[in-house]
Amino acid sequence: MRVKVCQNCYIQFRNLQEIYTNISSDQVGPSNVSCKDSLLRSDRLMLVFLLFDNLQEIWQMSNCDRCLAKDLHSLTNDSLYFMAALNQSLSCFEKHQQQGNHSELCKDCKITYKGLNELYGRMEKNKTLCIDIEDAMNMTRRLWSKNFNCSFPREETVPVIAVSSFMLFLPIIFYLSSFLHSEQKKRKLIHPKRVKSNNSLVNIQDRYS
Repeated sequence: MRVKVCQNCYIQFRNLQEIYTNISSDQVGPSNVSCKDSLLRSDRLMLVFLLFDNLQEIWQMSNCDRCLAKDLHSLTNDSLYFMAALNQSLSCFEKHQQQGNHSELCKDCKITYKGLNELYGRMEKNKTLCIDIEDAMNMTRRLWSKNFNCSFPREETVPVIAVSSFMLFLPIIFYLSSFLHSEQKKRKLIHPKRVKSNNSLVNIQDRYS
């Protein structure tokens, strides 16, 4: 069962915030007692305050504000777009699951599932994820890999590996070629000296013979 705290409770939570703001004000009532004193401090445990504080902590830990507009009146466009892409992938899963053909599922749902993954990656990078989206993506990935035993073809990763390997060995190739080139230049410089020394040796031998 998917977590839908942010998308199902944001209206109620917004109303709760407005009510708590009103009762925690210093406005004085008919009997010259403030609402804050009569409601928040009426019992030793301060239950109203504790309940609101706990609910607010759950809301913050769920990162719901990342999926909602600033006024908490609606989901953000990114969240709505993700939910639409998610429903498209899940509909594709359900269609092929009823037919019992998982190999066709992996092939036909690959494009929609890949697009969903890419969208999730962009949202993760932009820090626009809340608990609803994170849980929905985790559930979808479990369905894809474990339940349906699907995976992306290995050939998709070959170009990336090839380029990465080339970039990794590029400095080694550069230094090796530089070393060989310098050694070749040294040989060219040394060779004439050896010829000169051999000629001198011949002349000395001729002089004493």
